[in-house]
Amino acid sequence: MARASADSVLSLLDQRLVAALQCDGRVTAERVAQVLGLSAATVRRRLHVLGADGTVRVVISPVARPRNGGSAGALFLRIRVLRGKLDTIVAALAAREDIPFIDVSTAGDEIFAVARTEPGSRDPLVFRQLPSTQAVTSLESATVLHVFRLTSEWRHQVLTAAERTALSAAGTSSGSSGSPGPYGVDTDPLEQSLIDALAPDARLPAATLATRTGHAETTVRRRLAQLAVQGRLITQVLIDSRRLGLPIEAKLLLQVAPDHLAAAGQALADYPSVHGAFATSGPSNLHAAAYFPDLAALYGFLSRDLAGLGITHVETAVVSRAAKRGDSVGVGRAIS
Repeated sequence: MARASADSVLSLLDQRLVAALQCDGRVTAERVAQVLGLSAATVRRRLHVLGADGTVRVVISPVARPRNGGSAGALFLRIRVLRGKLDTIVAALAAREDIPFIDVSTAGDEIFAVARTEPGSRDPLVFRQLPSTQAVTSLESATVLHVFRLTSEWRHQVLTAAERTALSAAGTSSGSSGSPGPYGVDTDPLEQSLIDALAPDARLPAATLATRTGHAETTVRRRLAQLAVQGRLITQVLIDSRRLGLPIEAKLLLQVAPDHLAAAGQALADYPSVHGAFATSGPSNLHAAAYFPDLAALYGFLSRDLAGLGITHVETAVVSRAAKRGDSVGVGRAIS
């Protein structure tokens, strides 16, 4: 049997397993089997296959949501570059640890990125490094003011509400849209060592974590449980949305009247296709990102679902490829 292509749509079973991981990135195969009515052996086998070929990765989310929804310090960057230099700039940005997300639009010379920074600071990337790069023709920067929806909170709509609740009940590591955990809490050496070990693979078992960190397995299990209960172990499922039957991704730059901003942002966050929604500085004061099965669905969203939200202007950019999504995809010399 020929192997499925890298962008072929997963079976419904595999999509449901991906959705289960979105509810709790460290959920056990036994728990998934119980909730979804499958055998544990089937769940273990399919999760192994999905992970072994790189289709699915579960990582520690690179962006946390503060308790009040405010921004932890992030910038949305819109970078236009000389044609022929796109890949070079993308690789340079992807090599930076302070940039967890990079998308390339269908325009062919346009990059959207998220950069972590200190709120209100003169970030060297924005103020010096990118402007002095000859391949960069223009740069727009917007500060994230409020978070309505994070990518780690998005749920593929193939589970029932009861199934999502049951799978999320094992802990709060799903990064669900409920009350976020404490933000800005200092970590001790044990916690930091666990987070570092889990960063590339958040499903590592406690025994493996104990070996890698040098701590007793009982200590590791106890601390992991504590982090989950506190909402401080936020996971994110990395998967190409095309594999979920959602080949169209759009970036939406919206202008909203101030008295409609909160309601519009929350309405976007509640829309099933939206995997990111943020109030920002700048003329486009509401940014969103969403997945769609086709262009007709995107058109319907723009022409019908955005109506009545107080939006006065919309700019839409379709993503051609996701160059980095919370991991270390991409190599290249960093911009300096």
